[in-house]
Amino acid sequence: MDVVRRRLLGGRDSASARPRPQRPPWALDEAEFTTTCRDCAACIPACPSGLIRTDGEGRPVLDFSHAGCTLCGDCVRACPRGALHFTPEAPAWDWKVRLTETCLTLQGVVCRSCGEACDAGAIRFRPRIGGPALPALDPLACNGCGACLAPCPSRALVRIPAELREIP
Repeated sequence: MDVVRRRLLGGRDSASARPRPQRPPWALDEAEFTTTCRDCAACIPACPSGLIRTDGEGRPVLDFSHAGCTLCGDCVRACPRGALHFTPEAPAWDWKVRLTETCLTLQGVVCRSCGEACDAGAIRFRPRIGGPALPALDPLACNGCGACLAPCPSRALVRIPAELREIP
């Protein structure tokens, strides 16, 4: 695996070794975002989920440790400079969710917390004989909202760039 692909698979920007920031929904691409966003933080109190925090540079990033995004658009409406810009035909972001091998159900433990939290219906469970139902993630139904991340007791779900959703 080459270095650029390794960074991409690890959720890192291909241009640097820093982790790729998880910006609020409908954020401009990173280069445009960092020049347009003036760190006013208007999006932070506008978020009803309390999902938006600031990074080390004072710019908004998402913290999925306690909640997921409802895609309400309140942060976009609060952004005075247009760093967050809703476009009906564009997805909220280029992230999807991926299940890892630390999933309790894959270890034989009954757990459905991710599926119960997924309002998009992207996580379903397939019954199987002799063990708990297995999770199945539909990458086309996944909107990347992250609602499944916080309730997962084993942190088995991770956000990945959407272009990688087809990689097993």
